[in-house]
Amino acid sequence: MSTHTSDSSSTPNQVKVALGIDIGGTGIKGAPVDIATGELLSKRHRIPTPENSTPDAVGAIIAEMVNYFDLPSDAPVGVAFPAPIRHGVIKFIANLDKSWKGVNLEEVVSQAVGRSVSVLNDADAAGYGEALYGAAKEEEGTILVLTLGTGIGSALIVNDTLVPNTEFGHLEMNGGDAEKEASAVSRERNELDWDVWANGPLQQYFSMVDMLLSPDLIVVGGGVSKAHEKWMPLLNVECPIIPAELRNNAGIAGAAAWAAEHIG
Repeated sequence: MSTHTSDSSSTPNQVKVALGIDIGGTGIKGAPVDIATGELLSKRHRIPTPENSTPDAVGAIIAEMVNYFDLPSDAPVGVAFPAPIRHGVIKFIANLDKSWKGVNLEEVVSQAVGRSVSVLNDADAAGYGEALYGAAKEEEGTILVLTLGTGIGSALIVNDTLVPNTEFGHLEMNGGDAEKEASAVSRERNELDWDVWANGPLQQYFSMVDMLLSPDLIVVGGGVSKAHEKWMPLLNVECPIIPAELRNNAGIAGAAAWAAEHIG
């Protein structure tokens, strides 16, 4: 899959380095990223998410993160955030302070750091990173990236274009949210062996998304992807399913790439 680089010095895609920041409920992680390859140019820096995680408090941490790295003056900042985002505005919030609802994240970050900024949902950032630089970088067409963890995060990339804010973990399954039965946490909570989980709720869920979307490839991330040989071969769907490659760096790489492509 193309990283959309260009030879024209007049385009924003000429940016070679961008800072990717991944905001989580317990930690805020960041690193400068080589936009051509997706490689982190230094070790990830992590700062604990403030207990009072208001926009001002998180903005200050992001500014601290930017100042930690010796960045080129034209390096933009990309931020992955754990909430749906529409035109920079947080629609609703679950894992940070409730005061984020209705706030323009892009404005908060740009005012805090004084640089060009782009923002996107954290699952979208991880999926975009996998599509550009990871497990799906050579693939064309429709790519679905699913993260199996506490819930099910999703990202849909169609012909190199991200379709933002999908919530396929909340598809209805057996009268409730699919992630209540098919997530990695649900497997642990219900004490299901790998084969029972794969042949039961996971098979049902993957059959459903395969039918609804007809993707060309499904990439699966989250901690369970490290044990993919225990459950992935048991799934029976038409679409190929492969494990993610970038692990915890996917969100940082995807956020940086998004920023490099959307500045200007």
